[in-house]
Amino acid sequence: MVVEKGRKHLPPYVSYRTFQNFINGLQQRMPSRIDRSYWGDMFSGSSGTQLMAALRFLGLIDANGKPMDRLKSLVAAKGEQKTQLLRDVAYDAFGFALRSSLELESATYSQLVEVFHNTFQLTDDVSRKCVKFFIALVSDASMPLSPFITKRTRGSHTSSATRATVKKSTVRTNRNVIVPQHMEELPNQLAWNQLLLSKFPNFDPTWNDDIKLKWFSAFDEMLKKGSLSSER
Repeated sequence: MVVEKGRKHLPPYVSYRTFQNFINGLQQRMPSRIDRSYWGDMFSGSSGTQLMAALRFLGLIDANGKPMDRLKSLVAAKGEQKTQLLRDVAYDAFGFALRSSLELESATYSQLVEVFHNTFQLTDDVSRKCVKFFIALVSDASMPLSPFITKRTRGSHTSSATRATVKKSTVRTNRNVIVPQHMEELPNQLAWNQLLLSKFPNFDPTWNDDIKLKWFSAFDEMLKKGSLSSER
């Protein structure tokens, strides 16, 4: 953990993938100083600033952006050597969590968040991002971590993916339910309500209650439209 003039630097809360991609990019050539003129074309202002703060916190660059020997070693390392270097980086930077009374092999996700929050007085959103980076780094370093923590992380990813899939499916459904302008365009052998029903997505009992409610509402609306069209 880096401290300058009595002020603690916040733990990394940049995306760990951004950090990984940056380290991998340095394999081509290492600049003598890592500053905005170097990374400005690769990252947005906020992402680049967060990345530089992360590198300083991890002890990979100094206050002026000069690469430390550890960064050079990390960029050049592969396999088990790289894993060990990441482990060293994690222990030095996150000693407040790894060397605390908290037993990371059995701790819950909330306990880990509390350690970050109490050490740095972070907001909930920043705490979550810091913990996410920490978990990714520890996992990348093949360090043991409680299943109660990793399960929560995987569950968060799954929920996000599910929400995105449901949202995408809903948009497709809305586009597909198109009423032809001319009734003669309908096949003679297919009734109007049957055509609407064929365009409607199948009900999935695994959906959450909110999606189920929307499905039933849309189904009722479809039946009303079919009924009105039949009466015309």
